[in-house]
Amino acid sequence: MNIHKIVIPTPYPEGDVNAFLVKGDALTLFDAGPKTKEAYEALKSGIHEAGYEMNEVEQVVLTHHHPDHCGWVDAFPEAEIIAHEYVDHWLRKTDEFLSYRSDFYREQLQLQGVPESYIDNIVRNKGEMELFGSRPLTQLINDGDEVPGHPNLKAYYTPGHAQSHLIFVEEKTKEVIGGDLLLEKITPNPLVEPPIDLSNIRPKSLIQQQQSLKLLRELNVEKVFSGHGHDIVKVNELIDIRLEKDQMRMEQLLQLMDGQQAVIELTMCLYPTVYQKQMGLTLSKTLGYLDCLVRDGLVQVELVNGVHFYSLKTK
Repeated sequence: MNIHKIVIPTPYPEGDVNAFLVKGDALTLFDAGPKTKEAYEALKSGIHEAGYEMNEVEQVVLTHHHPDHCGWVDAFPEAEIIAHEYVDHWLRKTDEFLSYRSDFYREQLQLQGVPESYIDNIVRNKGEMELFGSRPLTQLINDGDEVPGHPNLKAYYTPGHAQSHLIFVEEKTKEVIGGDLLLEKITPNPLVEPPIDLSNIRPKSLIQQQQSLKLLRELNVEKVFSGHGHDIVKVNELIDIRLEKDQMRMEQLLQLMDGQQAVIELTMCLYPTVYQKQMGLTLSKTLGYLDCLVRDGLVQVELVNGVHFYSLKTK
């Protein structure tokens, strides 16, 4: 691929995010940074360094809907905005969707046994809507579709970190624009998010993420241009490391379980030093491991007075 990386600052702990300008039959920007002044300047500078102006970008393709990836769609008023259909909810930000989203998170936190005094703060911190762009999608792209203007560049649906997540695989060179599916230094959080159908059924994000990593491994690719950090060339080796770490954490959680416990209690055991500062993120990790243990028949879950309680499965 004729690809140019643009490194963009973010206000998030994980640091810079990568966007990629790709020249094919169309000039396409993959991802667009958060909607901050610093990110805009970095994006503009990066496009200029590649030999183009902002208004020459013909389409913006998004790997997923998180704000560090979709903020500056607004900087390209004439370009096509292309992504998974789920992304459109987060760009349009209708009152109906925002209300549903808050209700969904509130219900999930209650099921996890989180005290009411914490819930308002967690739901409020899931805002950051000012860092999202506001240009709706002009075109949808689905699993198996070819990216317009880029023959052989194919979309694969890879949920887990985000319910909208897509990667883009160049079928001939085996290069991948990978978003946040696989990162060099950090493991993307299997975030709890509303489902695509906007029901109240929670997607099992870590199970999805593991399936998406296994799909990437099966594709046997040569290089991943990832959403954060450096490009990845030892792709399958890193996937195995990530999956092994999940297994290790699951075994650790099994050792910590004692009687019936809610997600919040197990999170406090598994992440005793950071759970208060990063409650939303640590809850989602613990819940992901529990989903896997339930799947594997090692743990059972029971609903008691509106809270899910987990315990070791008796044989």
